[in-house]
Amino acid sequence: MAPRQGSPTSRLILSLIVIIILVLAGCIPAEVAPPLTPPSPTVELPGSSPTFPVTPTTKPTLLVQPTSQPTPTVTESAIPSSAMITTISGHEQTYELGCEASAAVDWAGYFGVLIYESSFQFELPLSDNPELGFVGNVTTDGWGQIPPDAYGVHAPPIAELLREYGLPAQAVRGMTLEDVKSELAEGDPIIAWVIGNMVYSDPVKYIDKQGNAVTVAPYEHVVILVGYDETTITYMNNGFFYSVPTDVFLTSWGVLGNMAVIHD
Repeated sequence: MAPRQGSPTSRLILSLIVIIILVLAGCIPAEVAPPLTPPSPTVELPGSSPTFPVTPTTKPTLLVQPTSQPTPTVTESAIPSSAMITTISGHEQTYELGCEASAAVDWAGYFGVLIYESSFQFELPLSDNPELGFVGNVTTDGWGQIPPDAYGVHAPPIAELLREYGLPAQAVRGMTLEDVKSELAEGDPIIAWVIGNMVYSDPVKYIDKQGNAVTVAPYEHVVILVGYDETTITYMNNGFFYSVPTDVFLTSWGVLGNMAVIHD
């Protein structure tokens, strides 16, 4: 006899019971619906999105230029307490009144310029004013006179003629003892106008033919200063060397106003 078919409702209930039993037993995985995520709101930005650099920005290089330190003023070093030029040599003057030319060529020789004394002497201009030229006849045996008699020549014509030979000679007056020491310490000998062999004579004001006044002195003479120390001045006269107390030198040199020719 065929089995009796149940009603649809009973079959549905039976099926549900079976499913529940299987789920509880772990035979059928339960489907879990994913959680609903609300959509993010869309923000409309005008234009394209800005691009940000990917690499980190480098720190700005500070171009710090060192402030230039003021160049220190080069102050003249202290004048040494003594100095001596030992490489100069001289000769005895050729003419009775030719001490200026004789000293000038020795001075030039020290700086490497060879000049014959007679050539230098007779290239000097002639004048009755020693500031302008040689006064008198150089061969006269009459040393100690003053213009208009045979006398000699002062610094300006000597320096001018030395410059014609290419030497930077400068005639000066009113030099100080410190000036002298500074020149000698630098190795530059000085042609100096003194009286005799560092003695004194009274200066005289002479008026030349053109009416110009000039200071002259009997026994005007020229030597080359070559050294000093704390108490003395050393000079060359006709190829020989002498040292005198500084005050003796200053007294003799001062008669004609501390006149000299220097290497400038």
